[in-house]
Amino acid sequence: MILREWEKLPEFMKCAEVREYYKILSKKRGSLILKRFFDVVISGILLVILAIPMGIIAVMIKMDSRGPVFYRQERVTTYGKHFRIHKFRTMVSNADKIGSVVTVGNDSRITRVGSKLRGLRLDELPQIFDVLSGDSGIIGTTKKNLDFTGVSLA
Repeated sequence: MILREWEKLPEFMKCAEVREYYKILSKKRGSLILKRFFDVVISGILLVILAIPMGIIAVMIKMDSRGPVFYRQERVTTYGKHFRIHKFRTMVSNADKIGSVVTVGNDSRITRVGSKLRGLRLDELPQIFDVLSGDSGIIGTTKKNLDFTGVSLA
């Protein structure tokens, strides 16, 4: 089942605003199931196709600078739910502690490989893992980030 039953929602969510949105989504359960199926199939195919290029990028990142290959970034949905996404690391390790949170033009914290990845938007490829896990979607809002799905609220 995609959505929890209304009675099983946390008490703080049982309000008029959520009820209205819940009714709309309840009528679209089939579409939500189809969307999730689409997300899993497409991201699975993309993962198979992109596995080798992603492996090469991972090696390039490790050769270019110290630190992890992936960067986890926290995002917030329209409804205030926090979730994290994967990206290839394009900046030096601990860049958030060295400078500002916002990256500007020729930021010295961006690595050589990171500059190329950003230019080609390849730093976004690991988000395929987030689509497979249900934290993100190929298109549009995901069921996990609607806050009142079968996934526990964290």
